[in-house]
Formats: sequence, structure tokens, C-alpha cells
Amino acid sequence: MKKLIAILIVCLSLGVYCLGQTSKQPSRSKGKAGAKMESKEIEKVVKTEEEWQKILTPMQFYVMRKKGTERAFTGDLWDNHEKGVYLCAACGQELFSSKTKFDSGTGWPSFWQPVAKENVETENDDTLGMRRVEVTCSRCGAHLGHVFDDGPRPTGLRYCINSASLKFAKQ
Repeated sequence: MKKLIAILIVCLSLGVYCLGQTSKQPSRSKGKAGAKMESKEIEKVVKTEEEWQKILTPMQFYVMRKKGTERAFTGDLWDNHEKGVYLCAACGQELFSSKTKFDSGTGWPSFWQPVAKENVETENDDTLGMRRVEVTCSRCGAHLGHVFDDGPRPTGLRYCINSASLKFAKQ
């Protein structure tokens, strides 16, 4: 119970911090965070919750299937500086390149763009009493994290992704 309360406090604190860092809501008209990205033909991976539970670790299942969040600075990839590609931990789809990873200071892996726009999907998330933009894998629907409009150039976006949602492949 104490862990759950601590997780909720961290999530709420991060949400308040992120809201204070950006003065604008995600824009739908300019392709910024919040815009529903169009998917090209990607073969979908569909499994039951029971099948996902057998495949994923408890933390991966909590994050990817129940839309949870790992605690900041606890994931094994937030401070990874190796060259390679970040894959969906559930289905293996390529999501982000180390070339677009940057240190956001948040404690989660952060990227300024996905490998291909059709590999991720976004949707407004109004949980926790605030508007955020959820990022999911377009292939299996796994929750990855959220995207914000306070990232670096050239996109101005910060894809804040849970380490539990990712696997890393060195290149």
C-alpha cells in the first residue's frame, strides 16, 4: 500500500511539474504531441490479457497493459548511452533510435522522435485530473509513456517512455 501511494505521489508530482514546464496544450493542427498519428499497414499483434501476463514481467504487464508508470530513475534504460535501437518489449517493433535520445532530467528514457511515425500512436489521456498525450505501440497497443511539447529541436517533442516498455538492441 505504501508503494502504491508513493507511486501515485511521484506520478502526480511529475504531472504538475510537466504542466508547469509547458505553456501550451498539445497542438493537433501542426502535428505536435496530441495529434493522432496515421498508421501505415502494420501487422497487429493481438493477445489476451492472460497471454500477455505469461509473456511479460510483472512490471512490464503493469506498465504496458495496465497503463502504469515505473518510478523515475529506476528503469534500466533511463541512463543508457549506448548506440542502438529501442524496441517494444511486448512485440519487438522498433520504436526509437539512440540518435534521438536525450537527457530530459526526468528519470525516464526521453526521445525527440520515433524511428517511424507509424510505429507509435498517440491519444489524449485525461487521467490524474490533467490532459496528457499517451504514446502506445502501433503494433500491439502497449502503453509506452507520454509525449510532451517541451522537448529539444528539431521537433520540440519529448517522448517520455517507461524503461519497462522497452528492450534495447545494440548496433
